[in-house]
Amino acid sequence: MTTRTRDPETSDDVWRLERAFRCAALDPALSGVLLFDLEPRLVRPVAGLFAAILGEPGPPAVRVPLGAATRDEDLWSTSRFDRHPDGIAFTVVPGPLVSAEGPPPLAVVPDLAHLSIAGTRAAVQLLGSDVVCVEQPGLRLVDRPRARWLAVCRSEDVGRVTPHLLDRFALRLAVPGLRTVPAERPLKTPPAPRPLKTPPAPAPVPLAVSGDETVTRVHEILGPGAGPRRSLALARLARALATLGGHREVTAAHCEDAARLIGIRVAEAPPPAEPPESGESRVSPPPLPRPGDLTRRGARSENRPRPPDEAPMLASGPAQGVGPGPGAPAGVPYPEDEATALREFTPLRNPWQRRSGPAAARGAVVGTRRARDLRDLALVRTVREAAVHQRIRGHAEFTVTAVDLHSNVRAPAPEHLLTLLLDHTCRGDWDWQDALTPFLQWAYTTRAALQVIEVGGADAPNELRAESFAARGVLDPRVLAALYRAKGRATPLAHGIEQAGRVLRQAFRLQGSALAEAWLVVVTDGRGNVPLQASHTGRLLGPVAAQGVEDSFAAAAPLAVLDRGRLRVAVVDAARTPYGDLPFALAEKLGATVVEGREGHGG
Repeated sequence: MTTRTRDPETSDDVWRLERAFRCAALDPALSGVLLFDLEPRLVRPVAGLFAAILGEPGPPAVRVPLGAATRDEDLWSTSRFDRHPDGIAFTVVPGPLVSAEGPPPLAVVPDLAHLSIAGTRAAVQLLGSDVVCVEQPGLRLVDRPRARWLAVCRSEDVGRVTPHLLDRFALRLAVPGLRTVPAERPLKTPPAPRPLKTPPAPAPVPLAVSGDETVTRVHEILGPGAGPRRSLALARLARALATLGGHREVTAAHCEDAARLIGIRVAEAPPPAEPPESGESRVSPPPLPRPGDLTRRGARSENRPRPPDEAPMLASGPAQGVGPGPGAPAGVPYPEDEATALREFTPLRNPWQRRSGPAAARGAVVGTRRARDLRDLALVRTVREAAVHQRIRGHAEFTVTAVDLHSNVRAPAPEHLLTLLLDHTCRGDWDWQDALTPFLQWAYTTRAALQVIEVGGADAPNELRAESFAARGVLDPRVLAALYRAKGRATPLAHGIEQAGRVLRQAFRLQGSALAEAWLVVVTDGRGNVPLQASHTGRLLGPVAAQGVEDSFAAAAPLAVLDRGRLRVAVVDAARTPYGDLPFALAEKLGATVVEGREGHGG
């Protein structure tokens, strides 16, 4: 096998990408490639580079995008109409991930942290597997997985991804410095038009043979704490690099090249000890001096004694990089080892709904199942199921029976909502974790959605306005970061209360009866020093006096008339002096209960 020589105009990141993609195309055991910190605008050209490598020397491979809305029906099977002498027949064929036509398909995941449960299950089932079994209505397939996977994830979001999914990606590369991907690489000539018939698959290239030397060097590079998946991934990558280089055996140098490719620091291997001659012991001679160790006064070796008053003067040697080289900082292939974020307990299972009826038909469609009633029917799946059996039934007209009916499976809408309004200027040296723990535990056990509104943060883009974000649960890393954000100067409390009211009204209006219970928790000392008009305009004109506090009370008054059968409001008292009665006055306007935040009084 021949490999292309490196183009001097190609950046190190592009060269590493191409080598990793060629290894993944060569060995199905390396079918998963995970890129960290890739810019979103480069996902399409990078996927095009991978697809072109998979399709060499013909047209590029078919790309299958996977995201937050991916369903099982989009991956495993698809419908096709075929023309026959006696008419048109409806058939079910393998889906894009298990298709046996053309080059291996490429599954592209732009954001691994937001991949749907159906896509996560598909990745766990296909990546690194020898056999895949697909059982769908009208289709049963047992075959070897051919698809290659390209996923992108930010380093700060890796703690949100389940370890079941991360372990499946054998190739890990950090490419934060990648800026451009030439469109013409790696093909120098325009691709040939797709033939009418599928060309025969090329003969598989025999992989290089790994021996004891490979296993020993892999364990030396990864250390004793590495798991079996990481050791296998590094050994297989070294085998692929040896095969691409035209070697039949894998050596320790190939293992070191594989480690540098994915960004692992490689220490020099100790030289093999020579066996002593029989009957006598041999003393190894001192090592020869290197050119950089020669002094200007002569070829003095470091092993020779040096007078105590003699200072060493070493000649300047050639510049040598420390670590794995440019573009590959040490430790980047496995950032999940340092992640502190919590993960879901059952990441591969859809959360179940405790409510039935019309509320169950308001979430996003994530699949289909056999219908139990006539509500929320999946029309396309029903027609497809009926079309499979038309020839067997023998009716002249198209017939739909009860066994053909399928209904939609929808992602459950959140039944619980926790809205946190955090006033960072009231915290100071107070740790409010004890006061917020009961509310966070309730949100975790009920799998409640979160809306966090922050006022008075030190790093706020505009200190005159409140900032907010929505989270699917308390395990979102942004929630932990919000709890310990440094305090700033301004307190746009009125704007934060206004945003909280807008979030609650929208939740009750859109989710309707599906929202069973909601909490609004306000942590503040009541000292709002930014008027509402200043938050809307972004400009503070003149002294504010008590205008910020009055606007906070005015914004809180409409919240007292919301649905109190499902909404509960609590104000956590920061117990600061003076003006220690402001939290109680705000709680009266909100119709809330006051929770003791800390004992005593702070400054």
